[in-house]
Amino acid sequence: MKRIAIFGSTGSIGTQTLDVIRNQKDMEVAALCAGRNISLLEAQIREFRPNMAALWEEKDAKQLRVQVADLDVEVLSGMDGLLTIAQMEGYEIMVAAMVGMLGLRPAVAAIEAGKTIALANKETLVTAGHLIMPLAAANHVPILPVDSEHSAIFQSLNGERENSISKILLTASGGPFRGKKKEELQKVQVEDALKHPNWVMGKKITIDSATMVNKGLEVMEAKWLFGVSADQIQVVVHPQSVIHSMVEYEDGAVIAQLGTPDMRLPIQYALYYPKRRPLAGKRLDFYELSSLTFEKPDLDSFQGLALAYKAMERGGNLPTIYNAANEKAVALFLQRKISFLEIPELIQGSMENCNIRKSPGIEEILETEQEVNQWIESRW
Repeated sequence: MKRIAIFGSTGSIGTQTLDVIRNQKDMEVAALCAGRNISLLEAQIREFRPNMAALWEEKDAKQLRVQVADLDVEVLSGMDGLLTIAQMEGYEIMVAAMVGMLGLRPAVAAIEAGKTIALANKETLVTAGHLIMPLAAANHVPILPVDSEHSAIFQSLNGERENSISKILLTASGGPFRGKKKEELQKVQVEDALKHPNWVMGKKITIDSATMVNKGLEVMEAKWLFGVSADQIQVVVHPQSVIHSMVEYEDGAVIAQLGTPDMRLPIQYALYYPKRRPLAGKRLDFYELSSLTFEKPDLDSFQGLALAYKAMERGGNLPTIYNAANEKAVALFLQRKISFLEIPELIQGSMENCNIRKSPGIEEILETEQEVNQWIESRW
């Protein structure tokens, strides 16, 4: 029986991972890590009985220890707690689903400990792909994508490893503002940006989808996961979210993965790879599909995607600057301190004003994040 540790258990990916485990019944939870949702984490601990758990703040961990004092679970806190769980014995798969760069150091620790990584945290490869992929190879650690698009690419590559990729066709729903021009986005409110047409996700990733920054992060992640260059990754807007992504081979053949927009499918595929398991839920009915449409992304209205290509092409710590600036800008937008269009403006400003480093290590990556935060705070 496999045992897993879930980093980000109270978020969207974490709760759906637990739903998969709840229904499959042949996988155990060794550890659960969350941010600040004490009540949900307590409920998860009582249901899944992990050996260890962690919250970010010590005061929250202290409260949780009191609430679960009747259970045999050790509750840790902070980065030290996350690293202890990442490296601990007694589990095989880390589900890396923490939002933001907080998940970077635990992922490195888990790889060094020989754990398989089910990767839902984009920032790990966006900021440190040049470090993570060689480290995983050296430790013979599989990195299995959980993102629906990257899982689709991974599935489309099965059985084709000896054949050369011509390009990756990374699909995008277009988010809630597909088809709108820049002038129409000037008065967008938080509530508007949180209305994704197809997917149910956390607030941060939903805003990223609305700006198309999420697709930019996925482009950068795809580069490292699949060993391709920027000019081999083409974003295609596909509003129905039926085709989750495609691979075109050098002979012109295109292989795609299709399905309903249900994140449990890529989660379950990563957890049980290479086996497929039954999964309850709606199936595609091709008689009901009236049409599948495809569009070119509007890089003028959605500059976040264009900036991602620039960051990827220049490399170094530019992807870290891009990611850190977006994290800070989205937080400010959700707090109603900046407008929707100021999100890409802050990303561009950060890329133009922060120090560039060609081959950053982990500490330099984290220092870059701090520098970006300080630059943005100096403006606001």
